[in-house]
Amino acid sequence: MSPEFLKYLLLGVVVFGFVFGKILSFRNVRRPVPMIPKTLEGHLDREKLLESKAYQQENFRFGLVSGALSFLVSLMMIYMGWFGSLDAWVGDLVAKPMIQSLLFFGVIMVASDLLSLPFEYYSTFVIEEKYGFNKTTIGVFIGDKVKGLLLTVLIGGGLLWLFLWLIGQMGQDFWWIFWLVAAGLMVLVNFFYTSWILPLFNKLTPLEEGELRAKIMEYADSVAFPLDNIFVMDGSKRSAKANAFFSGFGKKKKVVLFDTLIEQHSQEELVAVLAHEVGHFKKKHIVWSMLSSVVQIGLILFVLSRFIYSENMSLALGAAEWSIQLNLIAFTLLFSPISMVIGIGMNVISRKNEFQADAFAKETYSGKPLAEALKTLSVKTLRSINPDPAYVFVNYSHPPLLDRLERLENSDQ
Repeated sequence: MSPEFLKYLLLGVVVFGFVFGKILSFRNVRRPVPMIPKTLEGHLDREKLLESKAYQQENFRFGLVSGALSFLVSLMMIYMGWFGSLDAWVGDLVAKPMIQSLLFFGVIMVASDLLSLPFEYYSTFVIEEKYGFNKTTIGVFIGDKVKGLLLTVLIGGGLLWLFLWLIGQMGQDFWWIFWLVAAGLMVLVNFFYTSWILPLFNKLTPLEEGELRAKIMEYADSVAFPLDNIFVMDGSKRSAKANAFFSGFGKKKKVVLFDTLIEQHSQEELVAVLAHEVGHFKKKHIVWSMLSSVVQIGLILFVLSRFIYSENMSLALGAAEWSIQLNLIAFTLLFSPISMVIGIGMNVISRKNEFQADAFAKETYSGKPLAEALKTLSVKTLRSINPDPAYVFVNYSHPPLLDRLERLENSDQ
């Protein structure tokens, strides 16, 4: 393919991704406000439904503006050859190819962060504040940005350096070594996320002895789920929204409950939520998800290795000669439709897994408290109860609320 053809192909991919995503979002946001389902009576009223729709519409308008800016910048960078101009500027500053690549992506990262910063601020301190979700202070907001930047530089920069070094040493065969490194890093993150990374942003406190801990341990023993580490996370320092998760394998498993989750739910509901999470472990969803991610990374790296030395890809972005950093940009854009298809497939599997985890909680504990927990979570976070089916198919990793409730509350399922 000629550089000119590749250039317009890249433009077409960017346009398609933006238009397709916004059409789906528009379909979703224009859904009418529904009647209150019988199962949600007592949890939901008309006023809350209207508030949920207003929240949805405001986020859609916000996403349209922020997404349009990012979209236009991407179009101009490709069409005007500004990626190539940036690459040439970096090349004039430093002579070593490795440093050129690191500096190029550093500039892209900083520019992207600066562009998105006002939108992140508005989303947090205007929209989320307006609907009662934001608990973040300016200090926490700035601290998160600084810590995130440092982690990106240390971990992301280190991985990028290794990636570039392997290409320089091994040529097209770089992919399988870097694949092993990436797979190993994924396992390490799963093992040590709650020990090394999460404490940089949140405080984890062991769940104190008492009735809740006793009930959780009793349930864990009943399903032969070895559990020693139960932590409460100060999620309320950023948001009123609640969540729970666990990480690790074997004896390294840790359960983390947001303090907001404990505040908003009964003990029975909390145990049911934990039972759902245990269901993911027992059904080996976490292992299979990690394995599928490892396979995906290997596939992407292999395909990338076939294109990494294509000069036309660099020329399409405005370069005068081959540039590894421009080829990485071009490949990422060209692969995005395939990534979207893979993502849709993963969401289909994820929704199936959520149903299975719900069923496990229902069988080993009780469906009613889990259903009650889902209702409370949905109402308090203003989630749509009638999302557009096409939007769900593409974007939802969890089944819609009413679909989950139907299975949990139906004695035949």
